[in-house]
Amino acid sequence: MEPNGPVSSPQDDAARPRWSVGSGSGLHYGSFVNSLSSLTPNAVENPAISPRRAHIAIAVLCYINLLNYMERYTIAGVLSNIQVFFGISDSTAGLLQTVFICSFLLLAPLFGYLGDRYNRKYIMIGGLSVWLVTAAGSSFVSSSQFWLLVVLRALVGIGEASYSTVAPTIIGDLFTGGKRSIMICIFYVFIPVGSGLGYIAGAGSSALTGDWHWALRITPIMGVVGLILMIFLCPNPPRGAAETHGEGVTGHSSYKEDIKYLLKNKSYVLSSLGVTALAFLTGALAFWLPTFLSRAHVTQGLRPPCLQERCDSTDSYIFGAVTVATGILGGSLGTCLSRWFRDKVPNADPLICAVGMLGSVPCLFITIFVASASIPATYVFIFFGELLLSLNWAVLADILLYVVVPTRRATAEALQISVGHLLGDAGSPYLLGVISDAIRASKPKTYDWSFQSLKYSLLVCPFVGVVGGVFFLMTALYITEDRKAVEQLLGDTSQPQQDPAPESSVEMSDKAKN
Repeated sequence: MEPNGPVSSPQDDAARPRWSVGSGSGLHYGSFVNSLSSLTPNAVENPAISPRRAHIAIAVLCYINLLNYMERYTIAGVLSNIQVFFGISDSTAGLLQTVFICSFLLLAPLFGYLGDRYNRKYIMIGGLSVWLVTAAGSSFVSSSQFWLLVVLRALVGIGEASYSTVAPTIIGDLFTGGKRSIMICIFYVFIPVGSGLGYIAGAGSSALTGDWHWALRITPIMGVVGLILMIFLCPNPPRGAAETHGEGVTGHSSYKEDIKYLLKNKSYVLSSLGVTALAFLTGALAFWLPTFLSRAHVTQGLRPPCLQERCDSTDSYIFGAVTVATGILGGSLGTCLSRWFRDKVPNADPLICAVGMLGSVPCLFITIFVASASIPATYVFIFFGELLLSLNWAVLADILLYVVVPTRRATAEALQISVGHLLGDAGSPYLLGVISDAIRASKPKTYDWSFQSLKYSLLVCPFVGVVGGVFFLMTALYITEDRKAVEQLLGDTSQPQQDPAPESSVEMSDKAKN
């Protein structure tokens, strides 16, 4: 891999200095005493990537993000078939998602480190290639090789880790201000949209072919197209290009210094803890709700129990459609609220996230207890619960981009992903499966008791939602100050300062080399 940087001639480099976030003087968070405007008073706007190419890149990144989350939840769409095929319990079934997330989070810090220092496009291409091969390979596993399916799911997580840590930072370097908020919203809307389509594609392909293995072959086929598009259409902009009018910002810091910087950033730490609670909640619900609804149908006598491999996939279709709709509506609404209130209420973003998390809690409680009585009412409250949770995705991504300096955003993304998955959705599907199995073992096994045991295990989710809401409320106390610190560093090149700037952690890269 080659180090990232803008393509320019030696003459250009001599005439046009690069902006640098150096670590030689410490770069203590919140102590930025220079703005880039004081360093480059004569800077002229010079976009590193043309607007047309930037919008094409967004389309490619969104398409791959869609496939990323489709692949992640196709298994949930055919989970009942997989349990019958391999003869596994709830806890063992939950292990499939857990090993995927564990490998994902373990490799995320590595890709974050590489993403802040090397060519991000090459990193994504390599990771996407690994993902395509392993995801396709997992569809050829026989009934006696469940262990192989587990191993391949873990390898799929390695491939996806490279993309998820790097792609948002590229968007942050292509756009700024309100336009970046919109692009981030579009990108993150594909998380719930892809998740919902994953259920639909998984259940649909299984129903059409009569074989659940085809559910795992759809996204790799579509992924080949994404890989080709990325190779030819996705750029690798200079880090910080959007904020510095195409110049970019270079970094001279060790990984240890990056981690210290992030841990001193209170908004980043607290919002990451909120993301962790959100990941726990959405991971558990996404994996188990279709199965929970299917068992509710059996309990009410509306459907016979699944005893053969081709189980009824109606709930996966409906749940997938609800997830798509709430993802689009919630993501768009969250971004609109953020843009509307940001100038009026400086700490509006974390408050929106807190409202989304806390507002979803009563909806989840009602969903869990109404399922045994009314399936339509259950879907209504699932809709509102997911809508409120979907307010958060784009807003949280925007928070990270404006409270972290450009040269440390990939590391910040990676660390947030690692912590969020480690304490969130890496264990939540498995944990709920273990609780369900433990409760079920306390009484003779019946179809009604299988439903009740899963219902009681899902009660963990509302309590986690309350904890996440508290973390977002705490973030609101610090976010204004932390955002101003980054803005002070990056500055506004259209307003030059006449006084000479003192030595600080922000310095010309040419000077740093001497």
